[in-house]
Amino acid sequence: MRIYIDADACPVKEEAYRVAARHQWPVSVVAGNFIRVPDDPQIERIAAGPGMDAADDWIAARATSGDIVITADIPLASRCVKAGAAVIAPNGKAFTEDSIGMTLAVRNLMSDLRESGEITGGPRGFSPKDRSAFLSTLDQTIRRIARTQPQG
Repeated sequence: MRIYIDADACPVKEEAYRVAARHQWPVSVVAGNFIRVPDDPQIERIAAGPGMDAADDWIAARATSGDIVITADIPLASRCVKAGAAVIAPNGKAFTEDSIGMTLAVRNLMSDLRESGEITGGPRGFSPKDRSAFLSTLDQTIRRIARTQPQG
């Protein structure tokens, strides 16, 4: 049981560290290059390399059932859900087997519309409500996994 953070643009790293520490879960903070993390033996820093999807590939190759992945990257979320991991966006939205297909389709449609000039701008800004939803979802997910995983 481990938390993987897709860290390059993650606005809730500090919150994830606090929740993980409370539940004594290890955390892998994965970025393309160097990223500062707290000096804590439970927090591992991974510089996956400069490739465009290096951090995503690193996480997707390791995340499995019993793990939690924190990412806003929909294709990475899809890969991790398919591997059995629990996946949470920084705004607290949980990606599931039931929701990831539609989420990926909407993402692709919006990308196509932006490329054609039909839609300009990006998603709304990150809010305190998003941060609160994330904290709640992460805590609930850790508790659910801890109940269902065999103790070893």
